Amino acid sequence: MSQKLKVGILGGTGMVGQRFIALLKDHPWFEVTTIAASPRSAGKRYEEAAGDRWKMDTPMPEAVKDIVVMNVNEVEAVASKVDFVFSAVDMSKDEIKAIEEAYAKTETPVVSNNSAHRWTPDVPMVVPEINPEHMEVIAFQKKRLGAKRGFVAVKPNCSIQSYAPALTAWKEFEPYEIVATTYQAISGAGKTFQDWPQMQGNVIPYIGGEEEKSEREPLRIWGEIKDGAIVPADGPLITCQCIRVPVLNGHTAAVFVKFKKRPSKEQLIEKLKEFSGLPQELKLPSAPEHFIQYLEEEDRPQVALDVDYENGMGISVGRLREDTIYDWKFVGLSHNTVRGAAGGAILCAELLKAQGYITAK
Repeated sequence: MSQKLKVGILGGTGMVGQRFIALLKDHPWFEVTTIAASPRSAGKRYEEAAGDRWKMDTPMPEAVKDIVVMNVNEVEAVASKVDFVFSAVDMSKDEIKAIEEAYAKTETPVVSNNSAHRWTPDVPMVVPEINPEHMEVIAFQKKRLGAKRGFVAVKPNCSIQSYAPALTAWKEFEPYEIVATTYQAISGAGKTFQDWPQMQGNVIPYIGGEEEKSEREPLRIWGEIKDGAIVPADGPLITCQCIRVPVLNGHTAAVFVKFKKRPSKEQLIEKLKEFSGLPQELKLPSAPEHFIQYLEEEDRPQVALDVDYENGMGISVGRLREDTIYDWKFVGLSHNTVRGAAGGAILCAELLKAQGYITAK
């Protein structure tokens, strides 16, 4: 009998839910035993509920095809079958907050891909290589919820993964002003080109709410715990534009940075290559061996060549050069539905298990 932890996927028929299911195939620690979705999918075999809408480039895992989808709103019933859940539900923000806390109050940890709880003061929002210590705020959240083992933890927005890790690697040089433009794939909207033919050969210079997230969320990641809450960092100042481009997977960022200290190009590249964190130290199953790669070629990183670096869990940086107005500029690339969504949440869950927050019920 497997000793793997029993996992539920909330919102398992959507694109991010499907990515969770694809990535968890053969996971050494976790096994998908329960899938929950909207009432219209409940009662159907997963293959029937998601089959003609399966959007992954790998086949649906055999192990999930015959799982009967449950109603995500039947919280007690779903929670009784699992050790913890990943949340990728498609609801309003208020509905997401309520249902994720409802699961937590059944003593079921929730690791969420959603944005609803990213600014709840006692909910950790974590990139495991950057701010694993923020998981300590869970103790305060449990008191608020009246829970012993249940809690909510979240991962940040997909767009910031393409530049926040590089800025973190350069923290000692004190970046204080950043201009970033992100060129974001259509899978970030849960779409493929089949779903969204209008994106073929098109660019849309607006993604609702994305610029605010891209400017503010790095500050929360770089913040600290005070009086049982995450207090965001005061800086650096970040301004962003977010643009939808005709790419399936991969968010690219063009970034300009001013530093209080004046690092050389060699120093900046060295810091990128050296940068690693607790996931690498603990050798977590989904952790990339090398978190950030620096590419010397003038035309890299490219989505077609680099988006799957370290199985989509690594970050690619290139085109680092001096700027005439800012100090330095660079281009970053991350896989938005792997590192930026389901994969990042799975790595958070692995860290939570390693830290003792997620255990078998």
